[in-house]
Amino acid sequence: MTAALKVVRPGLFDTLQDFGRTGFMALGMPTAGAMDRIGLRLANALLGNPPGMAAIEIGVMGPDLLVEADSVRVALVGPLSPALIEGPDAPPKPLESDRTHLLKRGQILRVGMIEGSSTAYLAVAGGFALPPFMGSLSTYARAGVGGFDGRKLGQGDSLPLARMQATPGDERKLAAPFDYGSGLIRIVWGPQEEYFTADGRRTFTESEYRVSKEADRMGIRFEGPTIEHSKGADIISDGIGPGAIQVPGAGLPIVLLADRQTVGGYPKIATVASVDLPRLGRLLPGQTVRFQPVPVEEAEKLRHDQESRIARAIADFKVARPPGGIDLARLYEENLIDGVVYQKPLD
Repeated sequence: MTAALKVVRPGLFDTLQDFGRTGFMALGMPTAGAMDRIGLRLANALLGNPPGMAAIEIGVMGPDLLVEADSVRVALVGPLSPALIEGPDAPPKPLESDRTHLLKRGQILRVGMIEGSSTAYLAVAGGFALPPFMGSLSTYARAGVGGFDGRKLGQGDSLPLARMQATPGDERKLAAPFDYGSGLIRIVWGPQEEYFTADGRRTFTESEYRVSKEADRMGIRFEGPTIEHSKGADIISDGIGPGAIQVPGAGLPIVLLADRQTVGGYPKIATVASVDLPRLGRLLPGQTVRFQPVPVEEAEKLRHDQESRIARAIADFKVARPPGGIDLARLYEENLIDGVVYQKPLD
């Protein structure tokens, strides 16, 4: 019998993602991978998985998943309000996010909506038993490759699990939700900042830009003041790195993300510092940002400091109680009474 999680009700845009497929951009294959690598890392760390193991990336609203395994341990990370359904007539039982949960055969995990963000993660202990494509399980839906049949999860899909049942152990949780930071999005100028006038660069860094409805895993098109070009809006196509900010002829910035194309022919005014890329991967249409240029050395220090905070968050994981509070099974296993002393009542 195969262990699996079955999609009984799909979410909005749920795909399998890991750290992406690297080394194939020269062949025209985008990297893909997690929009929020921090969330993926934390979900896997809670379960003891390798940091880049593939998990379900939840887009805005998650699926309902039926457990078709003796047991499975999952980790949910992100601003979710999940629930557990234990039978056809049973009411949903609220669960916590940012922690692990042990699920049993026949139960349904309702992942639910994401509050105030576009991205969250559901990882499983041991991972999914699916074949990689070019060394990765990341879904690149535009080409129909990777993940589960190269597409978002749909009703009736059965995701095979690598383990038939969960291994014994405590549930774990984050001591506190991870702080992604707030305020200005840090950028590094270039590689084609000379294609923009001084006024255009000033407009870019002194204006507020709003996430448009044209925002997905490929990139975010922003609305706001137009940025003036100095040499036109076309260049000889060159490589596109994560967080590259293209400015086409219309003068509005586009930040390119996980599913970005491998090359492009619009000038790139700047590149988002890697420390702030996970924040962009969580933005919703209508939210606003401002950009702040920083030197490369500062961008590197910010990323180093972030890595230290991630390591501390993992080191500070806590043991989590089961839903409802006291774990009676664990309580009964403990030797709470070492002996009994009888005292004869006084006459």
